Parts: sequence; C-alpha cells; structure tokens
Amino acid sequence: MFIKKAAPVINHANTSNTTFDDFDITPNLKINIKNHGYTSTTPIQSQAIKPILEGRDVIGLASTGTGKTAAFLIPLINKLFLNSYQKALIIVPTRELAFQINEEFRHFAYGMHLYSALLIGGANMRRQARDLKRNPQIVIATPGRLKDLIERRSVYLKDYANIVLDEVDLMVDIGFIQDVKYFVSQMPKIRQSLFFSATIPPKVRGILEAFVTNPVTISVKLQDTSENVNQDVIKVSGSGGKIDALHDLLISDGFDKVLVFGRTKHSIDKLLRELEFRGFKAGAIHGNKSQGQRQRILQSFKASEIQILLATDLASRGLDIDNVTHVINYDLPNSYDDYIHRIGRTGRAGKTGFALTFVN
Repeated sequence: MFIKKAAPVINHANTSNTTFDDFDITPNLKINIKNHGYTSTTPIQSQAIKPILEGRDVIGLASTGTGKTAAFLIPLINKLFLNSYQKALIIVPTRELAFQINEEFRHFAYGMHLYSALLIGGANMRRQARDLKRNPQIVIATPGRLKDLIERRSVYLKDYANIVLDEVDLMVDIGFIQDVKYFVSQMPKIRQSLFFSATIPPKVRGILEAFVTNPVTISVKLQDTSENVNQDVIKVSGSGGKIDALHDLLISDGFDKVLVFGRTKHSIDKLLRELEFRGFKAGAIHGNKSQGQRQRILQSFKASEIQILLATDLASRGLDIDNVTHVINYDLPNSYDDYIHRIGRTGRAGKTGFALTFVN
C-alpha cells in the first residue's frame, strides 16, 4: 500500500493558449495579474472566467494546483470593481486556505479600492467583527467562525449575492456539511453561485441541488498528484529506533524541505522538541497553535528558514507549499484517503516527490 514508484509526470495544468488579455476585464486588473507573474491561463481559468464574467453559476471540478483560486477571484474582483454595491462571500474548509486566498485577493485587487475581511478561527473575533463594520466587498471565511459571527449578528448572508464554496469535498470530510447547508439556506435566492470541489460525493450532491441554477460545469482532471510520488516504507523497531531513523534521513542529501506527519498534537510537540535538541531547524503546526503562530511557521518553511515542518492531518488541509522534497509519515495515517492527502503535498507542479512511511 505504501510502496510505489512514481509514474512519468504528465502535467497539463498550464497548457492553455488563452491569455488574461483575452478576457473583458478592467485594465487595472490586467496590470495586477501581469505584475503577479500570471501570463497564460490554466485550463480551469480559461474555461471558468468567461462564464463567471457573464454572471453564470459555475461548478468547477478541479483539485489544488490547477489555478482555480484565480479562476474565481479574477472575475469576482472585476465584478466588484465595476459595481461597488456588490459583495462576495468565499467559504473554505481551513484557515490556511482562507489565508492563501486572501493573499491572492490582495495581489489581484491592488490599488483598486477593494477590501476584504478574513473570518477564521484562532484569530481575534472582535477584530474580525470590526473589519466587517468597515463594509468590505469580499469576505473569506471558514465555516466555524462564519457561524459564530452570524450568531452574533455581525454577518448577514442576505447581503451577499456572489457566493463561492471552495474545496467542498474537504468541508464534507471534516464535518461541516450541516453548516454548509445552513449557509446556503440563508443566502439570497437571486445570486451568482460558484462551486469548486475535487470530487462530488453523494453528500455533496444535495448541497449542489440547492446551491446552483442552470450551471456551467467544468472538469479539469489531472493525473493524481500521488502518481508523481515515489513511495516507500522505512522499517523501524521501538521509539528510539524511530527517531534515530528519522535523524538519519534528515541529514541525507536531498532532504531539503521535509513535511513530517504525526497523529496527535502531543506527539508532534514531543517530536519537535527532540528534533530541536538534535540541532534541526524545525517548526510545528496543529490545532492548538494560534493562527498567528501557524502563519509564522508556515512562512518560515516556505522561505526555507526551517528545513522541517511537522503537522497533524487536520492542520495539513489547504497547505500549498512549493518544492516540498519529501513527505514522511512518522505516524501511520488513520485512513488511506488521509495518506493520499498527505503525500499530495509533494510531487506538485510537474515535479517528482518522495514519500516515506514508518512501519514497525
């Protein structure tokens, strides 16, 4: 199960001949897109942007790494810029993904007098309520914090006629399906609805039926990320043998940016202390870390200021980090789906990655 050679990398994510100049969007936005380093579009962008600009509902079947964030942000920003009375709400499953979308929004909307509010757990709720009072054009939220602020009457979903549900299959996986159904029921009936998911399992279909009207469906199916990953096992005996085996791996050539997964917050913190004692530059993220701590550690890892990032499965949701050379499953995952999600953090953007799983 954990041993497999990587298949030859086939990446069609950037094969579109369309450019952003081909779309009817404001010149300010085109300048920001170019300054952000975007030139030609990915397939999900070339197929989704035009119908979104036309006001159509869209179902996008696309996984992380296909450029879907820009596919919905760019036409939404154009719409909000042309009509300052419009508002948009983006609901995502994890803090990290919300943060990443907000960063992309700031790049694309630079100098356009459009503002966002980020509603996520682990951050100050009063500050978020104050941000909402400033009447931002776009709100990016995780379900738990959004529900809290709805109950405090800081957010009225009837005000949002442009809605994005992103990574819906992940929201279902981690228990947010009832919240999502509640949000949909509170939204205006006349709205533009954009729905993005890697898959549409049966539980998601019920949401779809209530969420979109006469939608354009776009499917961008790339080779599974796990196919780009060389997978193998490391046999260990006892806790002492396990940490020594990890040590030996981390000092080997090529282990430049390593993501290590553990099962619990406690085990992650214990492993972090041991690695730091042995002289490694490492950091850890899990549910007990504040959002500020998680973002600082992630930025350090992205900038290669630390070599090793330790994470639990829940904290890993939504992580999008370039050039992760290795994923190490220090503790076995709870399911094979979790395993595939873990190792999908490497072998991205047309590169081959490596995944190693410790077994007794």
